[in-house]
Amino acid sequence: MTCLSTNPSDFARDQWYVAAWSAEVGRELLGRTILGEPLALYRTEDGRAVALADRCVHRRFPLSESHLDGDRVVCGYHGFTYDTVGTCVSVPGQKRIPRTARVASYPVAEVDSFIWVWIGDPGKADPDAIPRAPHLTADDWTTITGMEPIDADYGLLVDNLMDLSHETYLHGGYIGTPEVAETPITTDVDVERNVVRVSRHMLDAECPPFYARSTGIKGRIQRLQDIEYHAPCLYLLHSRISPTGHAEPVFRTEITYAITPSAPGKVYDFWAVSRNFAIQEEEVTTFLRDFNHTVVMQDVDALNLLQRCLDTEPAGYQELSINIDTGALAARRILAKLSVR
Repeated sequence: MTCLSTNPSDFARDQWYVAAWSAEVGRELLGRTILGEPLALYRTEDGRAVALADRCVHRRFPLSESHLDGDRVVCGYHGFTYDTVGTCVSVPGQKRIPRTARVASYPVAEVDSFIWVWIGDPGKADPDAIPRAPHLTADDWTTITGMEPIDADYGLLVDNLMDLSHETYLHGGYIGTPEVAETPITTDVDVERNVVRVSRHMLDAECPPFYARSTGIKGRIQRLQDIEYHAPCLYLLHSRISPTGHAEPVFRTEITYAITPSAPGKVYDFWAVSRNFAIQEEEVTTFLRDFNHTVVMQDVDALNLLQRCLDTEPAGYQELSINIDTGALAARRILAKLSVR
């Protein structure tokens, strides 16, 4: 089985995708491309998030490089002006507005610190179908966030996150220890809900620096990793640790990724680390932000390199998959199903 296709027609449409963190969208226009569709994002004066197609109908100038007049977007090239639903309300030099002068608007939902945008038939958009990550906004959790664009196929990032055995080798000295690669996984697939779950429970493991320095634990630990991938976009890693021998986990960390395909060979990697311990300690927050950013960039560099290698593979190349790939392969099957129209 080869990796997911980079053909934009193979992306799963009629789905919700994360376009931005809530904090990224304000009164300055923000450009993002999702499934090959350029979007311009902003907030109205009353705080509502808006997503419009990021091309003026006149000469295709990007609206994200334009400006706002109240809640209206004024094209920075010739002044065509659009309201929040994409209707052109003003054109330069004439009173008559052409009937076709409008840009597409996209359903938007703001949920759990994410700006979600529906890509597909607007009539099918149901905000209640958005998978939840409530720890991102919970008062008894502290969260750090970031986003990195990657010049690699969307499917390569899905593969990376579904198989955490790479932590031992790519992230050694940060979050990886020998036990991550050595411990078998269990995989469960909920085909009806398009969810893949992968669990790796290490009952006596080395404590990596990520946890040793943030929790103060010394010695061996019990380390439980439980993944939920809600295809096509949201990935949750429920991480629980405690000193070896403790009956219950002492420290909980929620690792969140929104995996949003931008275009063929390009993906947005939205990441967050939430914790329920030392929530008022800024020193811990700073450490985890810097430490996790380093880990994310190790993935970015590896996936950029892998994509360049795959681009030069001869026709007919076939992958070799083993037991640790069962979660990633299940995710691929679900994404392939969602992409069929």
